[in-house]
Amino acid sequence: MLRTLLPASTILCAILLPLTGHAARLDELKSLNLELPSSDMTFPDGAGADAMNGNCLACHSADHMLNQPTLPRKVWEEVVDKMINAYKAPITPQDAATVVDYLARTKGTM
Repeated sequence: MLRTLLPASTILCAILLPLTGHAARLDELKSLNLELPSSDMTFPDGAGADAMNGNCLACHSADHMLNQPTLPRKVWEEVVDKMINAYKAPITPQDAATVVDYLARTKGTM
């Protein structure tokens, strides 16, 4: 048994020994320097643009929102409802209705 255990343990050590330096050290933190894309773009003027700029730009770029697929009004209502209830977006009911109107008009299906 010793005859098979010694070569097996030697091979195992040869495989695992180079990996000891790859373990993450918990006493060392490394900061990342990230540059996030920014945009000065706002929503095009029109009915509801102020509500969109005042509520949606806090988390989303206008470019991101305007490149969404066209969706039925009911789906836009669900999306805005999710932003308010799941993500706690501080949007008043009046602004929510205005945002849905804007999205349905600009990114809605006929």
